[in-house]
Amino acid sequence: MESRDYYYYEANAADISLETITSSEYNRQILQQLRDDDLSLMSCRIGNKIVNRITVSTVGRLYFGERRRLFLIKEGDDLGWLGYFIGKSVKLHCLNIRELPADEGGQRMHAFVDGLARNQSIQRVEVNYFGDYGSTALLRALGNLSQLEELSYNGNYLGPNGCFALGTLLESGVCKLKELYLYRNNIGDDGVASLASGLRSIGPSLNTLRLSNNSIGNEGLLALVTALESCTSLEDLDLSENNFSLATAGLRSLSHWLQSNQMDLKHLDFESCRINDEGLQALSGGAAKHCKDLQLAGNDSITPLGLRYLSTSLQSNSCRLENLYLGWMNIGDDGAEVLARGLIGNKVLQCLHLRDDDDDFAITRAGWSAFYAVLCDTSSVNNTYLSNHTVQELWSDYHHADEDFDIDEEIVRYLQLNKDHPQYAARCKILMNHTHLDMVPFLRWGLKCLPLAVGWFESAKPCTTLSIYEDDPDLSRRSQVLDESEEVYQSRILTALYEFVRGVPRKVLERRDELSLVAAYDDKIAMVEEENKRLRKDNKRLLENVEERDEKIAQKNKRLCSILESVRKGLDD
Repeated sequence: MESRDYYYYEANAADISLETITSSEYNRQILQQLRDDDLSLMSCRIGNKIVNRITVSTVGRLYFGERRRLFLIKEGDDLGWLGYFIGKSVKLHCLNIRELPADEGGQRMHAFVDGLARNQSIQRVEVNYFGDYGSTALLRALGNLSQLEELSYNGNYLGPNGCFALGTLLESGVCKLKELYLYRNNIGDDGVASLASGLRSIGPSLNTLRLSNNSIGNEGLLALVTALESCTSLEDLDLSENNFSLATAGLRSLSHWLQSNQMDLKHLDFESCRINDEGLQALSGGAAKHCKDLQLAGNDSITPLGLRYLSTSLQSNSCRLENLYLGWMNIGDDGAEVLARGLIGNKVLQCLHLRDDDDDFAITRAGWSAFYAVLCDTSSVNNTYLSNHTVQELWSDYHHADEDFDIDEEIVRYLQLNKDHPQYAARCKILMNHTHLDMVPFLRWGLKCLPLAVGWFESAKPCTTLSIYEDDPDLSRRSQVLDESEEVYQSRILTALYEFVRGVPRKVLERRDELSLVAAYDDKIAMVEEENKRLRKDNKRLLENVEERDEKIAQKNKRLCSILESVRKGLDD
């Protein structure tokens, strides 16, 4: 391939025959659109944005509908021209590169990246399956893309040269990345050290950093935490599938970073990182207080002893965790009891995932009973009120809990109640489990508590009409929360208020206004009772009328039958 520079492409761009530099009609159309900068056929939706995207690849397997955006490289495709037209485009937003052909000396690849380096519209680049050599050249080119916000560089097995080039790209300051994805690149501890300076440079703009499956250990984690000091806007940190079995110091450093910088992470991922009890102790304090989602699934070295540290963090008033993933950890009854204690007083955790779809439970009914007591402690009205009304899930496929494992149906019911009606969960549980509300404990506050009691009953009245599983397509699962008629509920109110008023000591009723208040409630109760009595009489009278009507109809039918029988006999004679 002859040597060409930018001026060669500029001089020949208008006259070059696209048929002579492409191997297919699809590829010719893509170059035509790039040359005209009319990318309407390449538009697609990513998230809530409509963007223009091209995929450059030597592999043809793509999702349905993407063929018009795929430049499938074959013999006869001139990558120099492809790079030039990409570099000139001002409407191209996304570029996916899935392998480039390996030619001797890398001339075709270098011609492509030299043109790509001139683009100033690309915001998102995804690169897969490059080697260390190709990565070095490509990353140098990407360092010139001033509009680049998201870089996904996965499965490229970066070596020392690639990590250095990526670090240089980040450190250049040309692009202010918001999202950086580096899955399966075999970066290692030394590679993290090479990236550290670059991460510090883009820290203020970075909100997503994913380093899954990169052979990172304790030293790499320590180097990473140092680099994260400037990442004040970080929301998503993925370190899954690395080896932190001996990384207690690194995990403690990360926890300290979370707390000292008052981070507000939405997602922190340590799935399958071989974390042990000591590592969890080091991590849990900062993670529970400064993350919404914490992924710990697959760390099966953690025992109930380690879970105690996590349980303590869950009970902290500063806990912010809303979702905690603990699947594939073989949590048994002892672990379940430890975690259940962590839910006592916790008002933020909504989902505690103890199992994933293909993971078997080691928890028996004895272990689940600990969660039952936390979800609804029926020992007293006050303890029921103080139960956990926030947690909604204990496993990922809880709709089929009764089919898969031995668990009290009431646990499933309470979880669904917390999910469907969180604002009424406490009141519903009280009404479900305390048919007779003991008002004696409230007598020491005297009549000033009476309006509060009346107000509570009024606010709890919707509980009599609520149902759970309303959105479930399986209609058989839908059921009333409180199977109680309005008359029964009113009777419950009257009984409770009557006991309260009659139980107030006489010495409390010294002032006339208090006596008037009691009299008013007595009158109200009497009126309600009189109304109920009248309704019962009306119902009885209606019932008697119905019975009388039915008797008359029966007698009339009997006479008609007699007449018919007489007529039938006459006809026979």
